[in-house]
Amino acid sequence: MNIILNMDCFDYLRETKDRFTTIFADPPDGIGLNYSGFEDKIDDYEQYIRELLLRSYSRCAFFWLSFNPIRTLEVAKASPYNWPVKHCVQTFTFGQHNQNDLGTNHRPLWRYGSGTLYPDSIRIPSWRQENGDKRADPRGRVPGDVFDIPRVTGNSSQRRSWHPTQLHEDLVERCIKLTTPKSGSVLDLFAGTGTVHRVCKRLGIRSTSIEISEHYYKLLVSEDRNAVPR
Repeated sequence: MNIILNMDCFDYLRETKDRFTTIFADPPDGIGLNYSGFEDKIDDYEQYIRELLLRSYSRCAFFWLSFNPIRTLEVAKASPYNWPVKHCVQTFTFGQHNQNDLGTNHRPLWRYGSGTLYPDSIRIPSWRQENGDKRADPRGRVPGDVFDIPRVTGNSSQRRSWHPTQLHEDLVERCIKLTTPKSGSVLDLFAGTGTVHRVCKRLGIRSTSIEISEHYYKLLVSEDRNAVPR
């Protein structure tokens, strides 16, 4: 079952008693983007992330956090020092061009938690395989913590033009498959364009997606007639 809810994720976390294998969060950056039904203005970003982490951590085995690199120090300060965390990063060749400074060609992706991982589910072809080396592991290799996966650009087939930001489905799929078995469940705290919802549905994994904007919520439900709206 893949559920979509129209509500504030903090309200959901306060009210629910449900636990999930994986929680995925791609929160607003607090930089004034033009979202529908949500003002992208967060006065204390460090406290915002701290509350998000504290309310989520007891409800999952793993918590993935994708965020704008300008918020790295605030996220680091908000993270409890004794929590296990893996610092991953998404890199992309075609970052947004900056005429006045170095362009940003990466996005941090931190994984909190210490549950069971499923690395065999995300193996990729190795250099040895691709070059005919007989020593190659026929299963491929487990990728590293640098995810070379492109941004969703304006001409991408994945692009939902009605939303200002969007993560690539391949990125989300790698995260979910690494931390979530088929029998597991995923909670997406900021549904946005429904990337986590689509990936979980394709993988046959139960999911709950939270979206605060009524406008985006209606678009997500209209896009997937089989989703369970609430």
